[in-house]
Amino acid sequence: MDYLKRILNARVYDVAKETPLQLARKLSERIGNRVWLKREETQPIYSFKLRGAYNKMARLSAEELARGVICASAGNHAQGVALSAATLGCEATIVMPVTTPKLKRDAVAALGGKVVLHGDSYSDAYAKARELGDAHGYVFVHPFDDPDVIAGQGTIGMEILRQRQGEIHAVFVAVGGGGLISGVAAYIKAVRPEIKIIGVQMADSDAMLRSVRAGQRVELADVGLFSDGTAVKLVGEETFRLTRELVDDFVVVDTDAVCAAIKDAFEDTRRVLEPAGAMGIAGLKSYAAQHGLQDKTLVAVTCGANLNFDRLRFIAERAETGEEREALFAVSIPEERGSFKRLCQAVGDRNVTEFSYRISEERDAHVLVGVTTASRADAESIRKSLEAERFSAIDLVDDDLAKEHLRYMVGGRSELAANERLYRFQFPERPGALMRFLTSMHPNWNITLFHYRNQGADYGRILVGIQVPDGDAHAFQAFIDGLGYPYVDETNNRAYRLFLG
Repeated sequence: MDYLKRILNARVYDVAKETPLQLARKLSERIGNRVWLKREETQPIYSFKLRGAYNKMARLSAEELARGVICASAGNHAQGVALSAATLGCEATIVMPVTTPKLKRDAVAALGGKVVLHGDSYSDAYAKARELGDAHGYVFVHPFDDPDVIAGQGTIGMEILRQRQGEIHAVFVAVGGGGLISGVAAYIKAVRPEIKIIGVQMADSDAMLRSVRAGQRVELADVGLFSDGTAVKLVGEETFRLTRELVDDFVVVDTDAVCAAIKDAFEDTRRVLEPAGAMGIAGLKSYAAQHGLQDKTLVAVTCGANLNFDRLRFIAERAETGEEREALFAVSIPEERGSFKRLCQAVGDRNVTEFSYRISEERDAHVLVGVTTASRADAESIRKSLEAERFSAIDLVDDDLAKEHLRYMVGGRSELAANERLYRFQFPERPGALMRFLTSMHPNWNITLFHYRNQGADYGRILVGIQVPDGDAHAFQAFIDGLGYPYVDETNNRAYRLFLG
């Protein structure tokens, strides 16, 4: 009841706004439940953190504000403190891990905060901020382990219940240090205790879950940095107490699942969330699948959208795997004429996302194949089709080495690739175009290198190494001209000669 009063009297709306609770129509249809998104990424700093920071700082005395404030943050709390300081007329020093995205560092500086970079995680920055605060007399504004900060975040729970007065089965909240879920749970459990509160943690940053299971706070030796907003080694004392008492369950998600959730959010809102911001959606999907939920009302807090643009490529590539929309195989085929064509026929008219091959030995060829799938069962069907052609197929969908590195590597030099010609082609990205290219090849022309990746663009790009007998030069030229695809002869390319030729 103390937190209920704190939340009802929280001072957040001088700077924060009441954010929409929006129905995610596409996601709802896909998973068979009514999914609502609490759009905290629409706040002025694109994160919920403004609520708690301002509620804490607005209650400081004039003398405390005159001394200045300091905080440690991976970025979003930092922006909340910086904007609150500018609004209240005080100075703010922000200690951030060196791994903090540049977008967040620049945003803090633009709001007038003094940025100090230190350490690789929030915990490292926290120790430095405490040291500087003691040395200079700054007031420390904790990002999560403070009753006023927790109460500020709790206004999100208050808004959810005001905006959705009907049935709610569960609310899904990303967990780092625990401030957000503590505040949301404190309000909802006081008013509507039947609603489940589900915490969502990254598999490589699950300090809160481990602490709850152990019955005491557990400090992680290291944390993953993909979701920098929840990369916390040690949760707070107060947040641990509240979470242990009020949170009903936890879901652990991985990088691929979060990337898929970012895509889900974009398709419904046209907003690109940061990893921490999409964790609630990822957890909601996982929980609904695990428990067979149907026709339930589920709420996910989308808590942030401060994402560096250069991370979009990685997220887009991993989203398909996270949604089980892509299968990735290492396929071994006999190094003989016709095998490549049989492989293409086994794949069929499915949408190919990746096709990489480099001649390497006389007996067997190894091809990396990515294919769009409707489900994990579809991937198994493809594997059986490949094995029916007597090809060895290894499923790599759970192999991080393959997904992060091998799929971008096309081998090296090969003694078997003598007299190789290298061509780069561009063709309309439509079903069947890649297979048309492959099946048009003359059987006497040996493919020594092949690389293709679906980039999601209107045009696909292929790199092909081919051995063409001297007597077939005119026929080969007629073939590539007849395809009607733009091409470039890269046989004398310096990079090719250095690494592959």
